[in-house]
Amino acid sequence: MEILIAFGLAILLAWPLGRYMAVVMQGRASRLDIVFAPVERLIYRWLRVDPARGMDWRSYAAAFLGSNVALFVLAFTVFMTQAWLPLNPDGVPNMSWHTALHTTMSFLTNTDQQHYSGQAQLSYLAQMTGIVTLQMLSPVMGLAALVAVLRGIVGGLNVAQAREGEPRDLGNYWADMTRATLRILLPLCLVLSLALTWQGVPATFGGAHHAVPVDSAAGMASQTIPVGPVSPMVAIKQLGTNGGGWYGPNSAVPLENPTPLSNLLEVVSIPLLPMACIFMAGAFVGRRRFTALIFAVMGTLCIALTTLAVTSEQHPNAAAHGIVADAPNMEGKEQRLGPVDSALWAALTTQVNNGSVNAMHDSMNPGTGLATMSAMLINMVWGGIGCGLLGFLIYMWITAFVCGLMTGRTPEVFGRKLETREIKLLSALLVLQPIVLLGLTAIALSVPSITGNSNPAFHGLSQVFYEYTSAYANNGSGFAGLSSGTVWWDMSCFVVLALGRFPAILIPLAVAGSLAAKRAAPAGNGTLRVETPTFGFAMLAVIVLFALLSFMPVLVLGPIGEWLSLAAPSIR
Repeated sequence: MEILIAFGLAILLAWPLGRYMAVVMQGRASRLDIVFAPVERLIYRWLRVDPARGMDWRSYAAAFLGSNVALFVLAFTVFMTQAWLPLNPDGVPNMSWHTALHTTMSFLTNTDQQHYSGQAQLSYLAQMTGIVTLQMLSPVMGLAALVAVLRGIVGGLNVAQAREGEPRDLGNYWADMTRATLRILLPLCLVLSLALTWQGVPATFGGAHHAVPVDSAAGMASQTIPVGPVSPMVAIKQLGTNGGGWYGPNSAVPLENPTPLSNLLEVVSIPLLPMACIFMAGAFVGRRRFTALIFAVMGTLCIALTTLAVTSEQHPNAAAHGIVADAPNMEGKEQRLGPVDSALWAALTTQVNNGSVNAMHDSMNPGTGLATMSAMLINMVWGGIGCGLLGFLIYMWITAFVCGLMTGRTPEVFGRKLETREIKLLSALLVLQPIVLLGLTAIALSVPSITGNSNPAFHGLSQVFYEYTSAYANNGSGFAGLSSGTVWWDMSCFVVLALGRFPAILIPLAVAGSLAAKRAAPAGNGTLRVETPTFGFAMLAVIVLFALLSFMPVLVLGPIGEWLSLAAPSIR
């Protein structure tokens, strides 16, 4: 029942939100202009930009990269100097250079993979400026890129004036960023933050609390309980598909997730904006059936992976066999949440590029591990804000190309031909993922001294592969059990984070810019129609082929092998 409630609420809220987002991102007049328009004009004046000045895909990409460089320098500086800056009542020292580099890239790429414990290694100022600022802006960058690509696949804003082959107007990056931040993400975060504070999540600038343990035999004279402005960070971590929590154990800590209502609010927040992007996309391209196609493909994958995860956690943990009575797997879970809510969160947080947790993924059954890894390898089952739909478009273009070859039709989408240049770019993006993930997993496993793995055999391989998969998918969740925080893990994941984020945004931008400059052919009997059930099934087949079968050997040696060994100990 809780699963149906969570999905039902998310869809019901996403529909009006998506329509509102379309109004905002298309720059149409709104009743809220009286509130937001004056603030936007101040921001444009401060940035010295003209929001009406359009950009082709190269200018848009340059603005995107430039903003990322500026934010990287700012956040890295804060992390390396936090000990000398204000709002540090607990005297937190500066970060090491490699952890600061990893943390900056992690939050800049909307991943929030944490090789540190937030409550102990970041000051309040670092949390608010370095972390929350990146958590707010990184998802908006993905949304801005998606909006630019959607404009491109229908010919750009100047489609009526530009001639074939001329650069097309994909919008203004700074205007898209400002509108999305000010009119969409900030108001949503304010509402959720207040709701979480009402439920008991801390929101204070006071220092850590000190409590005397009830059990004097515990061996502690007092216990330090870190607090701080937690609820605003939890709000943006959930709504912004970020996932990085104030506390190390994330939303498994009662201070981040104290009640059943807070758990429901946080679960619904995970897919809310990615789902809203789907409704927004239909308005941008002027095709309602396009929205139906996206929901059908993503929904099918979501149902399959969520069912696998929830069903798996209903089985006992094999490690406890013979010690306790057979019951659903409760290892690594909060008693107040139970296996269903924990498995649902695990499924959603990996289907969306969120990565927050309310239970420990390392303790879940192998079937759940397979479901979470598969979701991150596909990386577009809802996906991140903007980036999830960009991933969908990548697979849609590839499917159109494959179907065109199989049927003898010219591969095209919305009347614009897919030619050699576009297919080469998309193919490079598909090949990059296995090269990076399998290559670094092999290196890490071949040198045990740098891996610091806590488990042997199947689960040990899963721990390493999960870490890199999570980084590449810009997810951020982890199996733990690794010596993270070392130079190797910080720097290797730094590279994976960058390769998983920037090509996945820049290549669709380039493809959209190329398609926009082409003449749109009118639909006819020979047109490949993408908004049909047949194309949807073909797309599912292409996704499974490229995203899962490419990694079947490592999945067999990891979660599948562990699952089989636990089911039949004699084959170990």
